[in-house]
Amino acid sequence: MLRADGQEFLLAQRPEGKVYAGYWEFPGGKVEPGETVRAALIRELQEELGITVTACSPWLTRVFTYPHATVRLNFWRATAWDGEIGITAPLEHSAVEWQRIGQPAAVAPILPANDPILKALSLPTTMAITNAEAEGVERQLERLEAALNGGLRLIQVRDKGWPPAQRLWFAEAVTRLAHSHDALVVINEDADIARRVGADGLHLSAASLAGLQQRPDFAWVGASCHSAEEITRAGELGLDYALLGPVLPTPTHPESAGLGWNEFARRRDGNTLPIFALGGVQKEMLDEAQSHGAHGIALMRGW
Repeated sequence: MLRADGQEFLLAQRPEGKVYAGYWEFPGGKVEPGETVRAALIRELQEELGITVTACSPWLTRVFTYPHATVRLNFWRATAWDGEIGITAPLEHSAVEWQRIGQPAAVAPILPANDPILKALSLPTTMAITNAEAEGVERQLERLEAALNGGLRLIQVRDKGWPPAQRLWFAEAVTRLAHSHDALVVINEDADIARRVGADGLHLSAASLAGLQQRPDFAWVGASCHSAEEITRAGELGLDYALLGPVLPTPTHPESAGLGWNEFARRRDGNTLPIFALGGVQKEMLDEAQSHGAHGIALMRGW
């Protein structure tokens, strides 16, 4: 459950008499035979919190093995509901607490299956991809500063056609600017530049992902993907996110219709990591993307 424009999430404490009593978790429960995940979410939150969810969308899926059982966890974003938690109907948990995304949880202990989910929640929902080769360095840095002042918190430095020295200088300038706004920076393909400029992570092409044997040693690692198989591979390697597209026609490839939102949703179905919709999307499409299961959107233009 999310509130405050997606900046706060709800944790609930398991009551006495249940396995892991006293541990904190995301509210939810089991899917009954013949029930859809969406229907189960609405029913369980009615039973556990006393509310009726009116807006929700799929996010990611995880399989976790506890000593007593192996569970498949379907995480959804619930963003609107009727009623007041624990007031409209009795609360089944010992307590509930709203937590701020991107900050250490103020409650403990938290169920171990939820550790990677907390990290995924902290990933911003809009990624800006640089295109200074086409736009020019000065204009690009001006636009990045304006976007950062407006709330942008995730940048991928692309510009792969430049000589190494020029790319290094630009990556350093972007990283310095981004970090002054507490924003994350990932460098496309070049691990050496990423380390030299103190970037937060590395972004891999689909070709690099295919040849990868283990996760690179960065706080954040993502990859560009075009198929469900590539997304699965990224999840198996423990990457933190993936870009999937192109979803819609782009200025560089207007002849291609793109995947479309339904095919995007099909390819990301069952994913274990946050997926950004890429290609032809505009910043006004964030809600549309999330309704089809995206974590967020990645933009080369219009950010």
